[in-house]
Amino acid sequence: MTRPFEGIRIIDITHVLAGPFAAYQLAVLGADVIKVEHPDEPDQSRDGGTDRALNRAHMGTSFLTQGSNKRSITLDLKQAAGREVLKKLAARADVMVENYRPGAFAALGLGYEAISAINPRLVYCSISAFGQDGPRRDQTAYDHVIQATSGLMAMTGTEEVHPIKFGAPAVDYATGTMAAFALASALFQREKTGRGQHIDLAMFGVAMMLQASHLTGYLRNGAEPKPHGNKQPFATNSCYEAKDGLLMIGASNLRQQKRLWQVLERPEMIKTDNEARLDDREREAAALADIVKTRTADEWEKYLQARHVPAARVRRMAEAVADPHMQPRHIVHRFDGAPGVDGPFAVPVAAFKFAHGGPQIDSPPRPMGADTEAVLGELGYTAAQIADLRAARVI
Repeated sequence: MTRPFEGIRIIDITHVLAGPFAAYQLAVLGADVIKVEHPDEPDQSRDGGTDRALNRAHMGTSFLTQGSNKRSITLDLKQAAGREVLKKLAARADVMVENYRPGAFAALGLGYEAISAINPRLVYCSISAFGQDGPRRDQTAYDHVIQATSGLMAMTGTEEVHPIKFGAPAVDYATGTMAAFALASALFQREKTGRGQHIDLAMFGVAMMLQASHLTGYLRNGAEPKPHGNKQPFATNSCYEAKDGLLMIGASNLRQQKRLWQVLERPEMIKTDNEARLDDREREAAALADIVKTRTADEWEKYLQARHVPAARVRRMAEAVADPHMQPRHIVHRFDGAPGVDGPFAVPVAAFKFAHGGPQIDSPPRPMGADTEAVLGELGYTAAQIADLRAARVI
């Protein structure tokens, strides 16, 4: 069955997490993604992860995460011959994604205006820390720096211990997901207009979107979000210590809080409006704390879920991965091994399923430059020309 982006070619000149993840999301949906790296400076993610042997082999787990379904070539864009190769690639491509410092590609003659002149239908996506304009344009950052800049860290933690950054690089992966959405939108737009597009995506903007409801609240009345740890504004929507473990209760709306108090046999605590819930929060929290301590978190999860009250025992990653729900959702794909990777490993695929033609893994992550000769051959380079480029360290 045909997948959404089959026939779409993407040039992926990105590194670390956000950019590669964007191209990866389209790759699992059928796009032909060609990853471009400098021959002497691999993608930083190749050297990062939990397996030192893989890091030394430039096949680190951070790279494996978003390297499947891509072909890998090396190209020195600082050399004229390397830039010429990229221009030939761009002439045949649908999308080009880069995440270098704003202005860096334009200085090489590879900016949007130059590449668009070669291929007006190309969708060109520039991912950066703060965007292509504005006073912070030339500043650089990573996920945790953006968390600090955007206010995300300030609202994270407990009342006693804050600010604290997210445990996972959420801004990076949110940026990759947002970029994939922007690319899909631009390609859909191209079907109507016949014109390419320049996407200017900033991690800073993504971080602000992650705080959308808090941002609106602040802009309305100046109320800055404060760190509350596991405490939510509503007591019935918070975390409590059970006899064994922690229980997160998600009785968020009025209907759910009514159901919770009914199944706990405390009907006198039911509220008919949210303001009353806020005003009575401390009394509700004290009551719930006492009640939850009477059973284990597992017992409460089963009991409340069976009665349609959202609740879950707080789990570690090992427990979440072992959850039998993982398998039917096809969240991860398992490899027995791959070139450059000795032994089995698994990678995330997508958070969604299609009824047909959906995301899937076709090929494992590739060693650096494994497809250089094949891709250059497709562009018309002869074996002798490829040998000359290799001798000159262009590839």
